[in-house]
Amino acid sequence: MRTLPNDAAIISCAVTGAIHVPTMSPHLPVTPEEIATAAIEAAEAGASIVHIHVRDPETGEPITDLDLFRQVATRIHEETDVIVQPTTGGAPTMAPEERVRVVPELEPEMASCNMGSINFGLYPLLEKYDEFEYDWEAEYLEGTRDLIFRNTFDDLESMLPVFDEYGTKPELECYDVGHLYNAKHMVDRGFIEPPLHLQFVLGIHGGIGGDGENLTHMYRIAETLFGNDFSFSVIGAGRHEFPRAVQALDLGGHVRVGLEDNLYLRPGKLAESNADLVAKAVDLTRDLTGRDIASPKQVREFLELTGKDATDL
Repeated sequence: MRTLPNDAAIISCAVTGAIHVPTMSPHLPVTPEEIATAAIEAAEAGASIVHIHVRDPETGEPITDLDLFRQVATRIHEETDVIVQPTTGGAPTMAPEERVRVVPELEPEMASCNMGSINFGLYPLLEKYDEFEYDWEAEYLEGTRDLIFRNTFDDLESMLPVFDEYGTKPELECYDVGHLYNAKHMVDRGFIEPPLHLQFVLGIHGGIGGDGENLTHMYRIAETLFGNDFSFSVIGAGRHEFPRAVQALDLGGHVRVGLEDNLYLRPGKLAESNADLVAKAVDLTRDLTGRDIASPKQVREFLELTGKDATDL
């Protein structure tokens, strides 16, 4: 496994995502201004990568409006040195060809790329709320009962060349062990060039569970498949966020936090900002592992990114 000089840790922040709906937290960023501000604050708190989705400014519904992506990304780009990482995952309800359009639009240094199809069940969240602020929310969550988040081999064969054409590094989102084998298949066929940066996603209903044994298993399989040609970060959904973050750091990996993945700073206490979650991750990294926090410059060099000036922002 690859590590940064001095074993510094990368902290990523996913500021809004497409999982939580506005009813669930008044602190979830929705408008372009709110999303950009949240990303800037996360960078100031210690994140070197900010992961970006956009939402309908009026209702908070996840969308893939390229003008909104540009508004958000441009402001972040102008006000910080953080790495802007747009999603090509969008929402589970969106087609792959719709989701990948953000890469030629922004030519980002880095973007997420999902490595396989899964059931993506958000419907259990319905049980926690009696009423919803917007009409679309309950329908959106219920619709995931009969939903496959599509990322077929054909989709990957179409999407990955777009990353290559625009010099965008794919962060390989792996929601289950089979996705690691999909990544190896794409490496072997020349669609992905090592070194790889993997994101282990644990705790999504339909993917691998959020317990520690599963993270250890994912890590060991990655070592078997990729040897020293990979680095990894970890998402622990919901209550798994910080336990898996500490475990990832102990394994020499990196972490992602943010209101896309988890709404709570601690049990029963909603996080009031993405920056609060980043600050907690920074404290855990330094206090429990003694590792330093990687700067955007260090991350760009480590992940071999094209650089901020190479983007279309």
